[in-house]
This record gives sequence, structure tokens and C-alpha cells, in this order.
Amino acid sequence: MRSMMDSYALKCVSDLPPPFRSTFSFRYFNSLQSECFSACFLSDVNMVISAPTGSGKTVLFELCILRLLSRFISEEGRFVHIKGTLKTIYIAPSKALVQEKLRDWNQKLGSWGINCLELTGDNESYNVRNIQESDIILTTPEKFDAVTRYRIKDGGLSFFSDIALVLIDEVHLLNEPRGAALEAIVSRIKMLARNPEMKLSPLARVRFLAVSATIPNIEDLAEWLMVPVQGIKRFGEEMRPVKLTTKVFGYTPAKNDFLFEKRLQNYIFDILMQYSRGKSALVFCATRKGAQEAAQRLSQIAMTFGHSNPFIKSREQQERLREASLSCSDKQMQSYILYGVAYHNGGLCLKDRSLIEGLFLKGDVQVLCTTNTLAHGINLPAHTCSYQINTALMCGRAGRPPFDDTGLVIIMTRRETVHLYENHLNGCEMVESQLLSCVTEHLTAEIVQLTVSDITRAIEWMTCSYLYVRMKKNPGNYAVKKGIPRDCIERHMQEICVQKVNELSRHQMIWTDEDGFLLKPLEPGRLMTKYYLKFNTMKHIMQTPINCSLEDALHIICRAEEIACMYIHVPVYQ
Repeated sequence: MRSMMDSYALKCVSDLPPPFRSTFSFRYFNSLQSECFSACFLSDVNMVISAPTGSGKTVLFELCILRLLSRFISEEGRFVHIKGTLKTIYIAPSKALVQEKLRDWNQKLGSWGINCLELTGDNESYNVRNIQESDIILTTPEKFDAVTRYRIKDGGLSFFSDIALVLIDEVHLLNEPRGAALEAIVSRIKMLARNPEMKLSPLARVRFLAVSATIPNIEDLAEWLMVPVQGIKRFGEEMRPVKLTTKVFGYTPAKNDFLFEKRLQNYIFDILMQYSRGKSALVFCATRKGAQEAAQRLSQIAMTFGHSNPFIKSREQQERLREASLSCSDKQMQSYILYGVAYHNGGLCLKDRSLIEGLFLKGDVQVLCTTNTLAHGINLPAHTCSYQINTALMCGRAGRPPFDDTGLVIIMTRRETVHLYENHLNGCEMVESQLLSCVTEHLTAEIVQLTVSDITRAIEWMTCSYLYVRMKKNPGNYAVKKGIPRDCIERHMQEICVQKVNELSRHQMIWTDEDGFLLKPLEPGRLMTKYYLKFNTMKHIMQTPINCSLEDALHIICRAEEIACMYIHVPVYQ
């Protein structure tokens, strides 16, 4: 067995081929990167990596990209690139993280002629040709799912055969409701890679690399992504370059969540004064409005200090903030910025988001109130206060290198839930599948794309899912009795598949033959897939009479599951 020192012997950037050495601004890879170097750059194995935030996992993505690009190095050692022929798909939970990587990789790889394309809601200017000519597509799960739901002749799947590398950032997203889209697109890629027509294409040998700071059941993800033993890498807190301290504070509950969040806003300033010690702080809030109100509250308190504002350190900083406020298009934000406070969420325009991130990165904005937009990977210096949302990710934002040598996480919650957060921080939450609740919609999408053309292929698609892996490991979580044999679980999966197919056929979303074997899409199914509609919503639309009134149409819209979580905010004052 190798010694620990041998395992983590540092690799040198000069170990890379000469054309690639300028990619990195340092001479040596760190311990984690060195341990993964051989698997990332000297092999094509699938990989899943669990390591603390800030330990250098982005470099692992880049090593895998360079491994792929090494196919373009000639025998003479020159880099001769053929545009768009070997594609990398980078999938991240947020637009902010996608855009950060886009800027970084354009800077590092653009001089080689590598074409990076952003596929998010912030960029709608692409076309089929842009996608086909791109080398690296950076996207979110929902956007990639939506774009690739179109059939090949419509440009949706036309580039799939060129996919050679899939990079999944923050793969623990599978555990959230949004994770179903991520699971669906990975399963789609796996299915198409098995297609005999693809056997000579890069897709047939597609490589997966998934990373996260929070993967307790890493072996399950490895099984799903077909990762061999040598591709599974798990690193503990010893790899965290910044020591992290956590504190959990409990508060008296209010009548409702709205009032409780309001109450917490009254404590944030004092906590920052006691624990932040003049360093930058991220304040995570449950909602966009909560983030804005927290920033407003903090700026109001800071204003009462006059020239002694604790968030302003110098006249130069004050002047930079004044100039920045003039270039901000959000009127409310302008006043907050003047006091060294700001908020950040998905509702801001791209220009304002970039402005705020830049001010916070430079330290001019000392306190940034945000939603989970900044919980996914954005490398900003901070101590952290978080409440009501994904705590594990928030913890990862505290003490980010190279900005700090220590980090502090403060969790503000109800008194009765303090022990839950303490247990969560000390233990690990299993990553489960969220596909079952929306399997009907995703199965329809596969039938529309002709990825699934019969019941056998439908069942095969189900077995490509993370749902299949977790149902075998934790059947009780998916309404399956514990202790039943594996073949019974597989039979249960088949029954689910057949049930969904019959339901789709009964409501005229798809066509099946008399035996229920062959599957073909019908126009309602195509429309449901194209517009990303829920099955129940489409059923309501199908039941609408042709000559329905405006009132009838409004009733259908109001019954749509897509807006079920939306509600009118009624002011609460008590």
C-alpha cells in the first residue's frame, strides 16, 4: 500500500504536454489535484469525486477537458483543432456558475480556438449552427433538457453524436426537486450512447465526471455513472484549505415563515458585528424578497452610524461605491451600495449581477444578502449567515481560498430545529432520486424524441436512471416494501413504466399498438414536451372545449401545476 505522502505527491504542471501548460497560472497541482491527476488526464475512466468546497475541484474539470483536447495534438506536438467535433457538456445548477466558468474558460482556452457556448435563460441568441460548432457547451439541467427535447430534424439532438465528455458540477442537485431534469438528461445521454447507430461516434465512449462537496453515498452515483473503482475519489475535511467553524442559533418561532424571516433580519447586524470582525459576509435568505429586505434593513442600520459605518473602511472605498451606484440600474440597490451592502438573486439583470459580484469580490461591498443563487460554486470571499435553505452548500461558501485562512458559518433557525441542523452538519444526507414524481413528463419527452420507440426501450430508459439505483438501495423511499428480492424491484420498475405508458396512451399523448409494445408520439404529447408542461396540466387543456371562453381558459391556467406553488402575498403585520 502506498504511503499517504506517495498518494498525495504533488504533480507539476510541466507534466502536461507543452501546448497545455499555459492553462494554469501555478507550477504545482495541490494534493487533491495531484491524487486525481492520473485518473483525470492519463485515462478516460468515468469519475465521481467528493471533496470540500474550495479544494480545487474545478481544475479536475479542466484536466479532463485537456485530456479530450489532447486528441488534437499532432505527432509533431502541435495543437491542431477541428472545430465542434469533440464536445464537452458542462452542467451546473445555476446561471451564475455557468457564466463564471464561461468567462474563465474563454480566457484560458479561447486563444486555441476553443468555442464555448452558454445555454441558459440569459442567452437566447444561439441557433443550431452555434451549437454544432461549439466545443464546450455550458448549461443548466433545465435548459439543456428543454433544448434537447426537440427531435434531430429540429436541431435538438443533432449534436449528440459529438458529445465526448460530460462534466456535472454540484451533482448532489439530484437530491432536490430540480434534480429530476439532471437525472433525465444524463439518462438520455446514456441511452443514446448505447444506440448501435452511434457506435463509431464519440458519444459511444462518452466520459462522465461528477463532483460535489456533499456526496455521502458516492458509490450509488458511481454505479449510475458507470464509474470503476479507480474513478471513485472521496476526500475529507483534511483537504479543506480553510478551517471552517459553524454555529447554530435558535430563535423564538413566529406565527408564520414570513414573520419569522422578518424577525431574523433584526438579529443579522448584531451577529455580523460580533462574528464577522470586519470581513466580508454572505447572508443567505429563503426568498428573493427576503434577500432584498435584509439588505434594506442592514443599510438602514448602517446609515445611522454616519461616518462610523462599520461596512465602510476608507474614503476611497466610499468613492468607489458612489461611482458604482450610478452604474446600477436597480434604483433600490443604488442606495444600499452606498453603505457597503447589496443583495444578489436571479431577478437582477445580468449587468447588475456582475457589478455586485465584482464589488463584493474587491471587498467594496462588505455584506451581500442573497438566495441560493450564490450557493453553487461562485468563488467569493465571505463569512456566512444562512437560514431556511440548503445549509450544506452555504457552509461551502465560507472562507473561500485564496481570500481567507478561516471561515465561519452561522445558521439562524427556530429553537426546535437547532438539533436538526447540528446533526446535519455533523452527518451526511443521502442523495436520493426525484425522478419518480415527474417520470411521466420525462418519459413522454423520450418518446417524442424517438429515443424510446417501444416498451422495451422505455424500461431500458428507466434502468438508466438514478431512480433505479436508489430504488434497489432504499426501496422504502419509493413506496416499495423493504426486503423484497432484486428481481421484484425490477418488476416493480417495469410495472411503473407500463402504467405510465398506458396512462399516456389513454389520454392521447402517445400511440401504442394493440399489444401495447410500439410507442409513437401524438401531437398533444409533442406540445406537452415542447412547452415543458406537466401531464396533469396537459390533461386539463385536452378537456377544454374548442369554443371555450376567456373565463374557461383562465380556470385552466389557474389549475396548472406549474403555478401551484405561486401565491398572492398578503401583507401580515401581526
